[in-house]
Amino acid sequence: MSDVISAPNIQPRPLRLGDRAPDFQARTTKGPVRLSDYRGRWVMLFSHPADFTPVCTTEFVALAKAYEAFEALDCALLGLSVDSLYAHLAWIEAVRVHFGVTISFPLIEDPSMAIARAYGMIEPEDQGSAGVRASFFIDPEGVVRAITSYPMSVGRSVPEMLRIVAALQRTAAGDVLAPADWQPGAPLLRPVSETQEEALAAGENWFCRSVADRA
Repeated sequence: MSDVISAPNIQPRPLRLGDRAPDFQARTTKGPVRLSDYRGRWVMLFSHPADFTPVCTTEFVALAKAYEAFEALDCALLGLSVDSLYAHLAWIEAVRVHFGVTISFPLIEDPSMAIARAYGMIEPEDQGSAGVRASFFIDPEGVVRAITSYPMSVGRSVPEMLRIVAALQRTAAGDVLAPADWQPGAPLLRPVSETQEEALAAGENWFCRSVADRA
């Protein structure tokens, strides 16, 4: 079985919010996975440039510990690395032995970097994988709703990843907005008034009005 059974088409540009996430089928530490099989669930696809790297190891330990919290949000975790399936298996076993943590989510192999290129993490002509440090938050319809990118020297914040998923879910209907540092249960914001009449009716704070989170 090849590393990418059905390689996605290379995007002419980096993915943008609102784009449909390129579908792919690939080998993982949990068996073959096709992204479209996750339709109906939120997905966080997060990548790293190589196994056995210090920052990425700490991220995987933290994500493994938060696995149940993501499951509670009905959000599937999918990790991706340019290393081979066998390197993945060796790495997650080393994580289990040295940190006492089991990686319960699939880790995708991408040695040809076909998936990384399809998601715009690296340019078609790039040979290195340093740019493969992104997270894609994909809604149940397969649409990209948020993207974060980090350098190899800075680890990602797992609490912020959980916050992003929760905020995207809470605001998906478009009736409320999530303010800075919002956490589930905290007040949300009303969408801004779009007409003069609505603004006058809303009062002086028409542009930033809080509303209780009733979810």
